[in-house]
Amino acid sequence: MPDSFTRRDAIAVLGAAGVAAAEGRAQDSDAMSGAPHDLPRVLENLRTDTGSLFVDAERLSKRQGFPASFLGNRWKNAAEYQREGRKLVFGALGGAPPSVQPRAEVVARQDLGSFTREKIVFSTTPEMRVPAYLHLPKAHSGRLPAIVDLHSHGGMFLFGKEKVIDFGVNHPAMVPYHRANYEGRPTATELVKRGYAVITIDAFGFGERRILLEEDRDAGWERGAYSQEDVVRLNQKCRAKESTIVKTLTYAGYTWPGVVAWDDIRTVDFLLSRPEIDPARIGCVGVSMGGWRSLLLAGLDSRIRAGVVVGFMSTARPMMERHMDTHSFVHFIPGVHAQLDLPDIVALRAPLPLLVQQCKQDGLFPLKGMEESIEKLSAIYRKAGRPESFEGRFYDQKHIFNVEMQNDAFAWLDKHLKA
Repeated sequence: MPDSFTRRDAIAVLGAAGVAAAEGRAQDSDAMSGAPHDLPRVLENLRTDTGSLFVDAERLSKRQGFPASFLGNRWKNAAEYQREGRKLVFGALGGAPPSVQPRAEVVARQDLGSFTREKIVFSTTPEMRVPAYLHLPKAHSGRLPAIVDLHSHGGMFLFGKEKVIDFGVNHPAMVPYHRANYEGRPTATELVKRGYAVITIDAFGFGERRILLEEDRDAGWERGAYSQEDVVRLNQKCRAKESTIVKTLTYAGYTWPGVVAWDDIRTVDFLLSRPEIDPARIGCVGVSMGGWRSLLLAGLDSRIRAGVVVGFMSTARPMMERHMDTHSFVHFIPGVHAQLDLPDIVALRAPLPLLVQQCKQDGLFPLKGMEESIEKLSAIYRKAGRPESFEGRFYDQKHIFNVEMQNDAFAWLDKHLKA
C-alpha cells in the first residue's frame, strides 16, 4: 500500500467494497426473483409534503438566491426595481390579456338604508364577463375612497364574493364560514358602513364562476336552492378539479394565478370608470387566498394606494418542507421564485403603504417564514427610503381575520385613504 494512502482513500475503498458486495447480493437476488432492484438510497426527510423527493427539491432551491430582489445590487433604485420586477412577475403569470373597456351592466340594485348594493357584471377580457357586488355609502361629499375586497378560498368553491358580504339572511353554508374566517363580521359590509365604496368579484373557479359537471346538472345552477348537503357534495367536486383548471388554462396559454390577478387588476379599471370613485384613494384587502390576491394586486398595480395583506405572507423556502399541501394550486406561479421571493413581489409597490397582518398560530405557514418575510419587507422599505410606509403585525391567533384584526386594518386604511 503506498505511503500516501490516506484515511479518505481507506473510506473510498471500503465504500467501493460495500457497493460491490451490495451489487453482488442484488445480482444474486435478481437471479433468484427475476425482478430488477432499486439502487441503494438513504431515506431521509420522508415526513415532508414531497417525501423522498424533498431532498432533490431542496438542493435545487439552494441554487436560487432571489437575484431580482431589491435587497441585492441589481437595481439602481426602487423605480427600476418596480418596473423590471413587474415585468418578471407578469411574464411568469402568463402575460397580459388584451385590454378591454369594462362595459359594466347593473343587473340589480338594493337600497339598504345607509348604503346601496349593486349586482353588476363587467368585462375583464374580451371573452370574460365577471359578476361582482359594488357597495356605495349614501352619506358622502365628493368622491369616495374605494376598497377592492378580495375573497378567500377556505376550501369553499360554491361561494366567492358572498364570503365577504353580510346579506342579512345568508345561505346556511355561509354562516359558519363567516364565523370561522371573519369572526362573524364579513369585511365588505363593514367597510361600506365606514364610508368606503367596496367592490368584490368572484375569482375564477369560485361562486358564479365555479365548475358544474354534467353529472350534476340536475342540481341546477341557482345556489339559493342548494341544501347544505348539496353544497358539501358539489364543493367536493369543485375541489377535485383544481388540477384540471391548471391543466386546461395551461393549454389555453394562461395560468390560474394569472387569470385571477388580471381580473383583480381589471376590477380597478372598472372602479375608475365610476364617477363616484376617487382614483387617488383606492385600497385593497383580503385574507388567506384574498391575502394572496392582495399581495399580487398591491405589488403589481400602483393605483392601489394602500394595500393590506392578511394571512398570506412568508418567505418561500421554509414553506417547501411541510406547507405545500396546505395551499391551493392558485397560489403557485411557475418560475417566478427563481428570481423573486413572496415578500419581494408585494414589495414591488415600495415605497407605497403596505400593512401585513399574520397569525402566530397559523398552520398554513411556518412561523420562521412569516417572521423572515417581515424582516425582509422592513429592509426593503428602509432601502426604498420610506420605512414608515410598511407595518407588519402579528396576532396570537390561528388562521383568521377577526374583528380585532379588521379594526386595526380599517384604521390603517383610514390613515392612508381618508387623511
